[in-house]
Amino acid sequence: MKYFFKIYLVLGLFCFTSLTYVNAQDRQYVVVLDAGHGGKDPGNLGNGYKEKNVALKVTLQIGKALAKYKYIKVVYTRKKDVFVELHDRAKIANKQGADLFISVHCDSHSSNAYGAGTFVLGLSGNRQNLEIAKRENSVILLEEDYQKNYDYDPDSPESMIGLSLLQEENLDKSLSVASFIQSDVVKNLHRKDRRVRQANFLVLRQTVMPSVLVELGFLTNKKEGRYLNSKKGQNALANTIAKAIRKYIDRLRLNTIENTEDVVIPNVVKTDKIEFKTQIASSRRKISTKSYNFKGLKNVQRVRVGKYYKYYYGISRSYKEALKSQKLAKKKGYTTAFIAAFKNGEKISVKEALKLL
Repeated sequence: MKYFFKIYLVLGLFCFTSLTYVNAQDRQYVVVLDAGHGGKDPGNLGNGYKEKNVALKVTLQIGKALAKYKYIKVVYTRKKDVFVELHDRAKIANKQGADLFISVHCDSHSSNAYGAGTFVLGLSGNRQNLEIAKRENSVILLEEDYQKNYDYDPDSPESMIGLSLLQEENLDKSLSVASFIQSDVVKNLHRKDRRVRQANFLVLRQTVMPSVLVELGFLTNKKEGRYLNSKKGQNALANTIAKAIRKYIDRLRLNTIENTEDVVIPNVVKTDKIEFKTQIASSRRKISTKSYNFKGLKNVQRVRVGKYYKYYYGISRSYKEALKSQKLAKKKGYTTAFIAAFKNGEKISVKEALKLL
């Protein structure tokens, strides 16, 4: 009798895993595309070109290229020449439960600077990055009652500190997609490489998913300005960025399988070798594990992995208890919290851990 029970249990887990695989492949990934500026905010006006127009045309082209794939749902913060406040752009992405947020802009400078660059949220960087962020953030001065919507003063150095881990937990994923975009634009379109950098852009600061701001190039550079304003240049940039985004989404599809298997609950889960933990954050910053730094969550564990620190909550030998910890972490605001498994301190897949149990 026990022998047949084991066979049914194994077959049941196998069927569930197979079904989970299909669901993981079939789900839609939401990409929110944000055309910078718009309406009464023209953005920069290098060489007479309007940043808001170039950004919108490229953004719509990116969306058109991505919409060909059934597993990608495209949402726009604007599809025409209208003014959308920065905090509303982030709200659109957050409300949609987006998997990725991409904001498209064009750069400007008093010199003859040129080249493409991508940005993710962060404090690190040089003075030039700070000036770019301040320039893009200054649009909030066009908004009514902006003081109510932001804890930010564009002229205050103090506004460049105090980023929360809610955004930083997505930093590694943001860096990943930013790297795809940057390398493809440089390699395929032969643009000058202005690298992937970090800066405190408000439109990125208020989103709670991996987010990237793309500076297509400099409108203030005559040659590059003409390229950015041309249909040929816009199509080339849009198609290249769309391919990079799809590359990132395709990798997410492969990795989703492990996370979606978290609903399998064996009846008895106890071992001296297997542990489950809920990862709530990933950051380059070393943060004290006091509960006040983690929205009241207690007994948070910090583990250094390369240049990053991983923060885990709810360490348990029971998978059922791990699910409860994950649920609580998400309730506290860590919406991307997921369960990780370890064998003798070494990370393994959840699937493998459940098989060992």
